[in-house]
Amino acid sequence: MIIQHNIAGMNSSRNKGITEGKMKKSLEKLSSGYRINRAGDDAAGLAISELMRNQIRGLNQAMKNTNDGIGLTQTGDGALAEVHAMLERMKTLAIQSANGTYNSVARGNLDDERAQLLDEIDRIGTTTNFDEIPLFDGSDPDETWPGGMAAFAPPEKSLEGDITLQIGHSKEETMDVPRYYMSRKGLALGDVDISELKEAQKAVGLIDDAIEMVADIRAGFGASQNHLEHTYQNLSVTTENMTSAESRIRDTDMADEITSFTRDNIMYQAGNSMCAQANSLPQMVMNLLR
Repeated sequence: MIIQHNIAGMNSSRNKGITEGKMKKSLEKLSSGYRINRAGDDAAGLAISELMRNQIRGLNQAMKNTNDGIGLTQTGDGALAEVHAMLERMKTLAIQSANGTYNSVARGNLDDERAQLLDEIDRIGTTTNFDEIPLFDGSDPDETWPGGMAAFAPPEKSLEGDITLQIGHSKEETMDVPRYYMSRKGLALGDVDISELKEAQKAVGLIDDAIEMVADIRAGFGASQNHLEHTYQNLSVTTENMTSAESRIRDTDMADEITSFTRDNIMYQAGNSMCAQANSLPQMVMNLLR
């Protein structure tokens, strides 16, 4: 029997300290819900999950960007729907004026409405925007494409032609939405006049061409919208799968961790009891001194 060193007490205390450390880690995992709270818990798992988190955040923002893009294309298409309606009305006026039963006064009245409709088309081309971003160029094109349609040419010191959307978490995942001239001259209707019979007959074909041009632009907006809607669905599925994978790496399995905590708690209480027993052993020396 020795009294200088209580080896049994030291052993019991060491094991109790190990168990106490395990309990603290279990409590941390149970309270935070994360299996990995610091790099020391799982260095490789932490590195992988942080990369996944970065990608998930990018995907979430890309989904918001895609929704904004859908709103942008819907805004452009909505404006062009009204332009289509006005062009169809203009064609009706032109066909009416091309009829030989109308005199010059009646044709002049029809031409007045035609001028008002073109003014409204110019206004739509100038003012249509999405969050102060113009969707069309209402100025006169410098160079007209075959059929009258021209690509958007930015005003000096203004925006670039296409509207670029960031639809993914990497820099390469972008999509361009084109913009076009939207004005009477951009639609090759700057010289349309239905105040005379021959001019009205000529205007019918020009207005048909303009209707086809606007239909092509609307088709472009529609294609972009369908593209964005499918992109959104893909981003949603990818985000869900990435989140699930990140959860399996980083989240705490509560049932398993509670089982471990319960086991360590019982061992900790047993360790306390053994420490008390080990500390009482030197007291037995007193029995020999009596």
